[in-house]
Amino acid sequence: MEDTVTFAQPYRSHSFPAGKHTFTVDQRYSLIRTVGSGAYGVVISAKDAVTDVDVAIKMVPKAFSDEIDAKRILREIKLLKHFRHENIVRIVDMMPPSVPYLEDFSNVYIVADLMETDLHRIIYSKQKLSIDHVQYFIYQVLRGLKYIHSCKVLHRDLKPSNLLVNSNCDLKICDFGLARGIHDPEEGRGGTMMLTEYVVTRWYRAPEIMLACHEYSYPIDVWSVGCIFAELILRKPFFPGDDYIDQLTIIARKLGKLPDSDLDFVTSDKAKRFMRKLPSTTPVSLSEQFPGTSPEPLDAMHKMMDIHPRRRSTVEQALKHTFFEPLHNPEDEPVSSRPFDFSFEKEKLRRIRLQELIWEEVGDFRPSSLPVAPRRNADP
Repeated sequence: MEDTVTFAQPYRSHSFPAGKHTFTVDQRYSLIRTVGSGAYGVVISAKDAVTDVDVAIKMVPKAFSDEIDAKRILREIKLLKHFRHENIVRIVDMMPPSVPYLEDFSNVYIVADLMETDLHRIIYSKQKLSIDHVQYFIYQVLRGLKYIHSCKVLHRDLKPSNLLVNSNCDLKICDFGLARGIHDPEEGRGGTMMLTEYVVTRWYRAPEIMLACHEYSYPIDVWSVGCIFAELILRKPFFPGDDYIDQLTIIARKLGKLPDSDLDFVTSDKAKRFMRKLPSTTPVSLSEQFPGTSPEPLDAMHKMMDIHPRRRSTVEQALKHTFFEPLHNPEDEPVSSRPFDFSFEKEKLRRIRLQELIWEEVGDFRPSSLPVAPRRNADP
């Protein structure tokens, strides 16, 4: 006798074109416009008729055609569900798959907070940015990052396009597909993790990553914030390297070459030799590189961009800097008491298992619309 398959209770859906794709979503959501598209899918803005709130809906077509990409999607869904913070984008709903069997599950829909733009677009627009704007944007990034790090998570890909912004200057951090967990063996700066893959867009990448150090930790995210800080003031990247060697050369030229005694964090002999061979030029002062900028923000930024990771500001130290004093309020900078559980990463995640895990995530949002994932060819 064949197993009985319990199909998902139907929910009212409708379809419409967006970009080069067709969206099939709950009828409560109506298309406003296509916001953008990229390698990982299409994003639209939509009106939620139930809450009367505009939302963003991201569709990832053929989400399971590449297991690495599917794992990134799973990681991001789990992280966004775990986080509860004003400066981190929220996931508010997911669409039930419109297929009866797990093997046919292909398109993933994620409904999240809708933001009007991102920091990259603002930086390269004609919008005037005062130092107060810079202060408020960077403060919010640090506030969100404090929470992320308290979850024992490294973002690893902070850059202006991953910082979403509204017209009232509210900011939310997004794109956690490259995030990784970290375990603290002791109090203080925290634990470290092995460098295993390409992380962070080059211009925002910390020196310890490019120097192939075996381990890295929370300071890599702080370095990225410092780079964004500089870019907001200059309206162009501060370290626009063409490759690793060019990137490190520019960093040393603008911030100063490290003395040999400060290369203790570099674990590769080859990388140490490279750093020793860099030209010993006296860097131009930051006040000359950032004309018209007062010393206070430059000092805060410089401490976030110390080449030595153990001397670099922590998020907490950065928040306490006098530049952020008008905004800093320890009582309103929440942290999490629950580290994020990355145990699912230890499992060998093949396509069918990734389909199953993301199906389960959808079920958390739509328990009445989705059964336990039925397989067409269930194990006997």
